[in-house]
Amino acid sequence: MNNALHFDHLLSDDLQRFIKDHEKDDEKILVLKHKEILGLPAAEIAQQIVGRRKAKTKLPVYYNANKIIYPPKVNLEQCSSEKTAQFKASLLSGNLAADLTGGFGIDSFFLSKSFKKVIHVEPDEALSQITKHNHRTLDANNIEHQCGTAESFINTHKDHFDLLYIDPSRRSNANRKVFKFSDCGPNVVNLLPLLIKKSNSILIKASPLIDIKQGLSELDSVSKVLIVGFDNECKEVLFLIANTKKETVIEVFDLSEDDKKSASFSFTLSEEHQSKVSFDEPSTFLYEPTAMMLKAGAFKLTANKFNLKKIAPNTHLYTADKMISNFPGRVFKIESFLKSDSKSVHEVLEEGQANIISRNYPLSPSQLKKKLKLKDGGDQFVIGFSGRNKKYLVHASRVK
Repeated sequence: MNNALHFDHLLSDDLQRFIKDHEKDDEKILVLKHKEILGLPAAEIAQQIVGRRKAKTKLPVYYNANKIIYPPKVNLEQCSSEKTAQFKASLLSGNLAADLTGGFGIDSFFLSKSFKKVIHVEPDEALSQITKHNHRTLDANNIEHQCGTAESFINTHKDHFDLLYIDPSRRSNANRKVFKFSDCGPNVVNLLPLLIKKSNSILIKASPLIDIKQGLSELDSVSKVLIVGFDNECKEVLFLIANTKKETVIEVFDLSEDDKKSASFSFTLSEEHQSKVSFDEPSTFLYEPTAMMLKAGAFKLTANKFNLKKIAPNTHLYTADKMISNFPGRVFKIESFLKSDSKSVHEVLEEGQANIISRNYPLSPSQLKKKLKLKDGGDQFVIGFSGRNKKYLVHASRVK
């Protein structure tokens, strides 16, 4: 889409109706069949169809609004989801915030509900214009849009901020994924002293794959690391920086249930390091922490808080004879112990179907499925894992 962006034409009633009516169409076929659609290149219409389809689940507020303009697919893939953006906006409030890596402006939009003024900073002029249009369409009139880099903005802006938010690009110049803050763009480590000088709080979004200890070694004054996810998927790892001398607190948030904003688990690394844990062979129930809990790394504290025994030092499953309903993760009841051959397994699972889980086990789920000649699905589970002294394969049913 060129600099003019064809806003007037794209926002016409006829084109908007076409985009909605063809939301489920294959955009590739659409582009092959048409050079133009209602006077605009078919590729631009396809971009809107793809964006609208993506927004339906990721950005419901945008999807349900009229005359939203969507950017290229890559910008939609990189932007925050509505759930995680709402969560970030709930953490802090105040007079002035800046989103230094504004992108499609989802975080800026939700921050505008918690701050009197938000500045959206984005170097891509076309993306900045799209974002500005959408914010005005959504009546977010307290957002100011500036086209430029995070570095140039923070070096020239005179105001003091209540919050600076930054989501650095995790792609190198060679388009390879990077995870260290010092390898991201902008280089947060180099920029941090100036960010701290100009703001009361800094919130940095990291890759869900980041090594938390590595991140803490790169950054100063981290008060909290917030691990956020839903549907058993870690979506974001956030580093909140404030002027504090206290040890960093790691908090886990599961937004699956009613978008609750209270941490489901909270601890410090020293608490985990000093904690003792007991091990035992599997008994009646198996406990599997959520992806967010596993990311947090509170492997010993999890056992202690919920009065569980750990299966093995490197097997992050837990066991107990009783059911613990508030455990942050899935709970399985062991129905039987299996031999690792297809004949024995099919005697128990007569329909030859199960969900397969592998935890610190020699075979992956796909390898286990092939070896045991099982089909995916159903409500039964086959779980392979290593204990301290032997390897286990169990038939289990999920109870939570």
